[in-house]
Amino acid sequence: MSTDLGPRVAQSHPLDVISESEIVDCRRILVDAGLVAASTKFAYVGLDEPEKSAVAAHSPGDRVSRQLRVMLIDTATGRSHDVVVSTSDSRVVSARELDPAVDGGVPVIGLEFEIVEEIVHADPRWLAAMARRGLTDLSVLRAQPLSAGAPGNADERGRRLQRVFTFVQKSKNDLPWAHPVDGVTAYVDVITREVIDVVDDVVDDAVLPVPDEDANFHDPAFIGPTRSGMRPIEITQPDGPSFTLDGNQLSWLGWQLRVGFDAREGLIIRDVSIADRGRRRPLLYRASVAEMVVPYADPRPNRWFQNFFDCGEYLLGSYANSLELGCDCLGDITYLDVVLADGDGRPRVVPQAICIHEEDAGILWKHTDSFTGSSDSRRQRRLVVSFFTTVGNYDYGFYWYFYLDGTIELQVKATGVVFTSGYPGDGYGYASQLAPGLGAPYHQHLFVARLDTEIDGVTNAVDELEAVRVPVGAENPHGNGFTQSVRRLERESDAARLADTGAGRVWRIVNPTARNRLGGETGYVLIPEGRPTLLADEDSDISRRATATTKHLWVTPYRRDEQYPAGDFVNQHPGGAGLPAWTAADRDIDGEDIVVWHTFGMTHFPRLEDWPVMPVDTCGFALKPSGFFNGNPTLDVPPAGHCQH
Repeated sequence: MSTDLGPRVAQSHPLDVISESEIVDCRRILVDAGLVAASTKFAYVGLDEPEKSAVAAHSPGDRVSRQLRVMLIDTATGRSHDVVVSTSDSRVVSARELDPAVDGGVPVIGLEFEIVEEIVHADPRWLAAMARRGLTDLSVLRAQPLSAGAPGNADERGRRLQRVFTFVQKSKNDLPWAHPVDGVTAYVDVITREVIDVVDDVVDDAVLPVPDEDANFHDPAFIGPTRSGMRPIEITQPDGPSFTLDGNQLSWLGWQLRVGFDAREGLIIRDVSIADRGRRRPLLYRASVAEMVVPYADPRPNRWFQNFFDCGEYLLGSYANSLELGCDCLGDITYLDVVLADGDGRPRVVPQAICIHEEDAGILWKHTDSFTGSSDSRRQRRLVVSFFTTVGNYDYGFYWYFYLDGTIELQVKATGVVFTSGYPGDGYGYASQLAPGLGAPYHQHLFVARLDTEIDGVTNAVDELEAVRVPVGAENPHGNGFTQSVRRLERESDAARLADTGAGRVWRIVNPTARNRLGGETGYVLIPEGRPTLLADEDSDISRRATATTKHLWVTPYRRDEQYPAGDFVNQHPGGAGLPAWTAADRDIDGEDIVVWHTFGMTHFPRLEDWPVMPVDTCGFALKPSGFFNGNPTLDVPPAGHCQH
């Protein structure tokens, strides 16, 4: 079943997703205001979310006031604007022109990818670099434009740049990632449409040869005979799924939440609550992946800049895939279409972009008792809300899981094709060799989740919990004792924290005004995986721009305009925006309306097994109830219907 997540009728709730008609109205308002010329492109269109108080005050049937945030760029002049449009009142609320040298730039637009190849193919310096490598047939030389990162020198400041690598594509169906032309990077000004510099990394008049071995995994002739003996697995629910969907509000076995979507963040989960003995209890006001950073480790002169912000620079959600039953999702599936704005500010529908289903998740609880002679077990199941996106060479799946016992998980699945390079030689310390002469630079995939918590209400605080060894002494004469320390994080300066898996460090988000039956504060524990944060040097450009990824935890008081951990305009921003700027105020976070920011991810040293297409690797985190319920909340789960004694 497929449902349109962008209805064409007037919105009934302030947090409804953007509709096609709203996008059409938004463009008309901007044109009428003189903000859209023939050369203007829409870099971003998203919901400008109202204050929480306005959402809380809304009742069914009330008039819904709607505002959209729009980022515009004039491709003829480079002038960019940050605009807020009221579609309810048909007016421009605000419009600010950006200073790219100070503010950074709006996200990369599709046109900038499209024009780069023609520009570099006409540049004599780039042509000379190709000729030096014996490459003269332009028809097989594919330009790969990349976000420029921080300005490298004063000449670049204020320009809108792409830095461009080259790959060889032998034929239409050949995988170019197998044939990188290493050592050459063209710097392209996409506004003036000129190459301003070409870096040709030649050492002692030697160049790295282009790897020749093909890797066309998408071609059956390349793969050879497929594996035999795989029999079908059929997942059926004869009576249909256990969830219901009303607009974008989802209800499932005590859970309620709103499913949202944004071009920048992708899936947004809102208004999460759970039923507890007839009482509805809030958990999360809003949850999303607010930024994603992919920093690369190769320090060579033509690669130092290679660090991508897939949300802030590329708009991760805008590359959402249309999912296919039996391929991407298996079972009784409900799909949601999403509505986005294209580069001209007109609506674009992505069919079946969001997949909703439920899964068996193994044993929920089980016990065989020698005293009573009883033997009981229950099956766990989970509600899954997911989408997949392709950003350049990588594909990412984002899976929000909701369990019967109140647990929430986010799992990110990374697959696709690793970014390739030439391999300089045995012992090179910054890349793996995947095929003869073919390298893959070491890199990280770092995600920053923004969790606007609402544990039993908006008054929340965070405690840091960890295991503590107790030395042998009067209190612990045999040395077997250990305990747990609990420390309240009172100010923002207390809450920029790293995980410590050796100490079992977790963070419990509590409501100081709500108590469980034993008098403790009700709460949920954030359980980190505790993998490495950003590994670049703290004095590097990428560390200044991606400071949010240097800590596993940040906690800030809620502010409506504090949405993105690396700042609103990441593209070519010099750094310091977002979390480091906000937390410098060292605000109180104890018993406030707070936002918890959690960095998680994977550090990737590519393996031979990751080529030519990478099996899924995963990362994520969990939120588990801790003193939230008064006991096991799943005693009422019935035995599985197919359980046989």
